Amino acid sequence: MRQGRRDGFREFAAGRSGHLYRSACLLASGDTHLAEDLVQETLGRMYLHWGRISRIDNPAAYAQTVLVRAYLTHRRRRSAGERPVGEFPDTGAVAAGGGDAALRMTLLGALGRLAPKDRAVLVLRYWEDRSVEETADAMNVSSAAVRTRTSRALARLREQLGGSLTAFAEL
Repeated sequence: MRQGRRDGFREFAAGRSGHLYRSACLLASGDTHLAEDLVQETLGRMYLHWGRISRIDNPAAYAQTVLVRAYLTHRRRRSAGERPVGEFPDTGAVAAGGGDAALRMTLLGALGRLAPKDRAVLVLRYWEDRSVEETADAMNVSSAAVRTRTSRALARLREQLGGSLTAFAEL
């Protein structure tokens, strides 16, 4: 019985770790080391309770919720303000997506300047394509708070990008 649960978790982790890593990279504003730590912490928490989690309808959505909560917990720590590098690396999950690298770097930089909860709500709503209610559940806030935070976060993102986003779109 235990071996079956372990195999089930291994299969789940192998199938979802790439998606979790991409989401974590966005939450961490391109900090691949922090993203790896967040994925590791998420999978560790999932493993501890895998017997119960595997019985829920959507373990993948639950994993995303655990990831976001792990990220928000990390941001509340005093050491979370450390920034080891000033520029994002050219390699990794961000560069592997193809397309316009300059636009991706501009967007990641702007996301990195947002408050952690603003960044989390935008990643959940627009990257993960979650509903307002699902986002509220993942962040442990009300639906109204998600709508308000989304609106304000998008306004801050537009303010940061100014005309630079339009310049990239016209190229």
